[in-house]
Amino acid sequence: MEFKISKDFIAQIEQYISENREQELKDLLHDIHTADIAEIMDELDSGEASYIFHILDSERTAEILLELDEESREKILKDLSPKEIAEELDEMSTDDAADIIAELPADMKEEVIQELTDDEHAKDIVDLLRYDEDTAGGLMAKELVQVNENWNVLTCVREMRTQAENVQRVHSIYVVDDENKLKGRLSLKDLLVTSTKTPISEVYIKKVDFVKVTTPDVEVARIMQKYDLEAIPVVDELGRLVGRITIDDIVDVIKDEADKDYQLAAGISQDVEADDSILELTKARLPWLVLALFGGFITVKVLGIFEPAMKNHGELFFFTPLIAAMAGNVGVQSSAIIVQGLANNTISGSLWNRLVKEVMLTLFNGSILAAILILGSHFLLDETYILGLTVGVSLITVIVIASLIGTFVPILLNKFGVDPALATGPFITTSNDICGILIYFSIAKMILGF
Repeated sequence: MEFKISKDFIAQIEQYISENREQELKDLLHDIHTADIAEIMDELDSGEASYIFHILDSERTAEILLELDEESREKILKDLSPKEIAEELDEMSTDDAADIIAELPADMKEEVIQELTDDEHAKDIVDLLRYDEDTAGGLMAKELVQVNENWNVLTCVREMRTQAENVQRVHSIYVVDDENKLKGRLSLKDLLVTSTKTPISEVYIKKVDFVKVTTPDVEVARIMQKYDLEAIPVVDELGRLVGRITIDDIVDVIKDEADKDYQLAAGISQDVEADDSILELTKARLPWLVLALFGGFITVKVLGIFEPAMKNHGELFFFTPLIAAMAGNVGVQSSAIIVQGLANNTISGSLWNRLVKEVMLTLFNGSILAAILILGSHFLLDETYILGLTVGVSLITVIVIASLIGTFVPILLNKFGVDPALATGPFITTSNDICGILIYFSIAKMILGF
């Protein structure tokens, strides 16, 4: 059951801290999960959070560090010496330790690494730091279980027992040759039912999914999601096994990518959080707001061109928000489906066939909406059928154009290496507003003859 953090519980912790009741606080937090303790510390001020951090053992505080948000973790790390930070890193897997070191100031990184007591652990961490954080190399951990294809089952079991001591969870057993090149994987079931003298080369599975150290993290996430993998091995440029990526790291990648796409769709161009400074939030939001403003200027200019129409047929003006809103809604719907398909790699077939399908769909939907609009404008708004027909034809045309823009633009952006999530935000809405108004009054001019 999920632990619920109440105001009374936080108040009790604050009281224990203020009265320096260390043992009672330890007892209170003893059975609470480290993720919940991190959430509690996020609710406290930096001094109180540091107090909790210092009274707990390093095995738990290492886990808590990983659960804290970046701002709280930064405050905690500032109060620790390089040696104290190194003690925490000694309790972490190499990938988590590398992530923590990457967040430290440049002048402190080297000091912390020098304080690490396990030379092999330090070497692995330094090796991970040379990879870009958005690649498989930046995601992977060095801890894994591997066996040589020339060993027999008995030797493998003996070696696996030794290696497994440094691995928190054994997802797979990887098979390598004498040059450490990945050859396949070993089934634990096959290992248990096979004679101890049998060579591993006779029982291991040669087909194994893997990624290279340079593979982008989103591509790693796609592969693991597609093949339902809990872990995937990572090889270097020569095909040598250098690490593995587990599902918990991929969940973080998927979440971060979803957050980024959601912000792009909302017109936020940088990765920001609600607690960031006003300047950072402004820098993230302002560019697309400026774009929307210039789009509004163009819309006003288009309306100015058709000023005579609004003088002769003022009722046209009242349907302008409807046309613009429908264009924006349809464009966002179409682009959202395409962006989702691109993200999941499910977009297949020719672009032409997809556009034809989108046109047929929007013609069908547009015809139904236009019929409702014509009848509604006549019976509810007491407008003439000719005006309803004008708005109805405009609505169908605008919807078709908006859907084509919403379909084509994300695919085009993706081909040029630009995140297609941009196409679900103000870019699509603004362009469809302009096109919608222009099409609406152009059709009205043809039908009504002004």
